[in-house]
Amino acid sequence: MNVSNVSTNVPLQTSIDKKFFTCEVCCKAFSQKGNFDRHLRTHTNVKPYSCDTCGREFSRKCHLKVHFRIHLNEKPYSCNICRQKFSYKSGVIRHYRVHTDRKHYSCDVCNKQFTQKDGLNKHFRTHTNEKPYSCDICNKRFSQKSILNEHFRTHTNEKPYSCDVCHKEFSKKSDLTRHYHAHTDQKPYSCDVCNKRFSQKDGLNKHFRIHTNEKPFSCNVCNKQFSRKDKLNQHFRSHTNEKPYSCDICSKGFAQKSNLNYHYRTHTNEKPFSCNVCGKKFTQKCQLNQHFPTHTNEKPYSCEVCNKQFSRKHEFSRHFRTHTNEKPYSCDICSKLFSQKCHLNRHLLTHTNEKPYSCDVCNKQFSQKHKLNIHFRRHTNEKPYSCDVCNKQFSQRSSLNSHFLIHTDEKPFSCDVCNKRFSHKSNLSKHLHTHTNEKPFSCETCGKEFSRKSDLKVHYRMHTNEKLFSCDTCGKEFSQRSQLNVHFRIHTNEKLFSCDTCGKQFIYKNSLKVHIRTHTNERPYSCDTCGKKFSNRSNLKVHFHIHLKEKPFSCVVCNKQFSQKKHLYVHFRTHTNEKPFSCDVCGKKFAHKYRLTIHIRSHTNEKPFSCNSCGKAFSSRAALKVHYHTHTNENLFSCDLCSKEFTRKGDLKVHYRTHTNEKPFPCEVCGKKFSRKCILKVHYRVHTNEKPFSCDLCSKEFSHESVLKRHFHTHTNEKPFSCDICCKKFSMKYHLSRHFHTHTNKPISVD
Repeated sequence: MNVSNVSTNVPLQTSIDKKFFTCEVCCKAFSQKGNFDRHLRTHTNVKPYSCDTCGREFSRKCHLKVHFRIHLNEKPYSCNICRQKFSYKSGVIRHYRVHTDRKHYSCDVCNKQFTQKDGLNKHFRTHTNEKPYSCDICNKRFSQKSILNEHFRTHTNEKPYSCDVCHKEFSKKSDLTRHYHAHTDQKPYSCDVCNKRFSQKDGLNKHFRIHTNEKPFSCNVCNKQFSRKDKLNQHFRSHTNEKPYSCDICSKGFAQKSNLNYHYRTHTNEKPFSCNVCGKKFTQKCQLNQHFPTHTNEKPYSCEVCNKQFSRKHEFSRHFRTHTNEKPYSCDICSKLFSQKCHLNRHLLTHTNEKPYSCDVCNKQFSQKHKLNIHFRRHTNEKPYSCDVCNKQFSQRSSLNSHFLIHTDEKPFSCDVCNKRFSHKSNLSKHLHTHTNEKPFSCETCGKEFSRKSDLKVHYRMHTNEKLFSCDTCGKEFSQRSQLNVHFRIHTNEKLFSCDTCGKQFIYKNSLKVHIRTHTNERPYSCDTCGKKFSNRSNLKVHFHIHLKEKPFSCVVCNKQFSQKKHLYVHFRTHTNEKPFSCDVCGKKFAHKYRLTIHIRSHTNEKPFSCNSCGKAFSSRAALKVHYHTHTNENLFSCDLCSKEFTRKGDLKVHYRTHTNEKPFPCEVCGKKFSRKCILKVHYRVHTNEKPFSCDLCSKEFSHESVLKRHFHTHTNEKPFSCDICCKKFSMKYHLSRHFHTHTNKPISVD
């Protein structure tokens, strides 16, 4: 049969209109079985054709042939105008419309035009929010199949596109194209407004929105608008808390891939950006840009209100809000407003009580990363900030700034009520509570109220007995860092505060203030009961116990009670026989620090206390007080039994034992008891045969100083004791007493 004749006898219209094959799934009809079979694969997802090189599967054989050109780098189709080559025929057709600028397809919603129908279909899904393609692994949905394919490579880690120059591999062709411009330095797209050039058209489109201020992408949750879709996607993760990028080393998650790349450099210690001037390296380019103005001292941003200049734009923006009092960031929970976003983020952690940063050494957790960094310096003892004046080093920049005000004596913050000035704003805030008497912070345990939150925290440690700060030298622990800093000066013997009058130096600033009052004779603290004034608040508190007759501190050994805790500590050493204070000259030890101080003056012959009447000097204030009574003839303490008067309370106590016959000091060797401790010491030398006092003339040794004095009269023939009746003189007082009885005819008492 003649084929040509058959074909002419069959009506053309009839053969086209007949569709013998109908799909049972979607009821779509086909006139040819091959087309029908290919359509069925869209429902069954059968891909019978696979690539022998990479194993990729296709539903149609023609797609496999076209795909294979990628491996052969075969591009049989070329543009007649610019000679650009393509692997697909559809590619050259789409490309040709770039030259003709013909856009046959327009969107019915926004009238945007497209050169390809496929582009219109993809665009229309931005209006319908349709995402027909989903990932089989994570079920994430996409509006375009090409985006799904690119996403799938994040699971397979497939990178089919490689650079011909450096052989770097990419998962997306667009990334390869962008990368290739780094080698050619080609930027074919330029901005018509500012002539800035770009290597990609997409980059030009994004840039152009800076001039038009166009923000076509808006958030469905908070309606915030963005000029770029990727910025919208990044922002949306702040609502969903999605972190799709995770670190392979520590599994930390990130909302942005760029943040993951920055984070990864903390593990590799990679710093690819270096300063051309000083060679300092940085992990991020923005850090290099911020660092560079430190060399040029360039501050291009100036405030129109106060003319203060800034090297960074974001610093200028933050500063300007101090004038406008603008607080654009608000908390969704309590509606509190903030001028900076970072302040809002920190505040949000107070509601969630979240502390995502933990110390690798002690496992302590922190809500902010910079607090973790500051804390970690306690372990490393790192102090990166140093004072330019005195070279003192600090672990925090804020501590350095606070310290620097000591040199400048600058106090920029003043109180509106009393005009008192302060070097720190926090001190001003604390001071203001003294006027309002406001105490907004209360302890949940005991109900005590405080004007400062920091005071409440310190107070709370009294209940928990928590001591966070320990001395590296002696191991002593403290509940406050300030206490540790002050204590550490004991080891370094650092005395920062000196008196302008006498030059005496002190470890504590408060000690200097109290000392200055010895020159000014100022006593600002007075007792409300008796009106007595004191130079120190602590002395007033001690004095007040006299009126209350209150002794809240008792000894666990002998139940003796004390009005002050420090007196209890000192007393307790009588039981433990502890003498923590020793003389550097002779090694003698003391239970009290003030006794060591007085003792040292016996070596230095220092007598800082002088009598205003006769000018006689003494090594201790107590000795001066006793001497002063010789001028006033005043006896403050009298005996209740015999009315004998004494200038010192201690002498009254010793005298009282003559009535009670009390002898509280026993000898550990023979058990003999004594009424005075000094007599026990002299007695004890009988057992030890110790004779610490020697004569300078004959070297004879004695166990008691009074015996040495009597012996010395034998060399000088001095007789200092004379009889009032017959004027006879004696070298010893005992001889005078014995002689005196010859006049009175009274028997001599052996005692």
